[in-house]
Amino acid sequence: MNQLLKPFLLLMLSSMLMFSAQVSADSHTKNKLVIQVSTDDPRTQKIALNNAVNLQKLYGIDNIIIEIVAYGPGLGLMTEKSIMASRVTSLAMQDITFSACGNTMKKVAEKTGKMPELLEGVGQVTAGVARIMELQQQGYAYIRP
Repeated sequence: MNQLLKPFLLLMLSSMLMFSAQVSADSHTKNKLVIQVSTDDPRTQKIALNNAVNLQKLYGIDNIIIEIVAYGPGLGLMTEKSIMASRVTSLAMQDITFSACGNTMKKVAEKTGKMPELLEGVGQVTAGVARIMELQQQGYAYIRP
């Protein structure tokens, strides 16, 4: 074999192996998504839930991490007064994380004298907007229906 050809072939082979390893690593990377809910519009809230379900169907429940963060008027989605309460509770059992804004909850309590009652499976974060920002810094894609 030509002496000039050997280094070229070795370089090509090592490049192909590195590319192959990168493709393999990327195929095992989980997709991550945060969905913002900041409106009390039932139609928009339903779209947010539908987006989460559709992506789980597309990628497979084990291949996507989804967190829905509610604050402001959107907090109602995650309370016992929500018209979609049973759906939120059901989705929380299907590996979708629901996070309610603690700042919003405090404001509601100041106005009404009572803390909102969160649905089973809904967690609380200090600040909804801060949670979205933190998740984006961790590589989560972001949507707001």
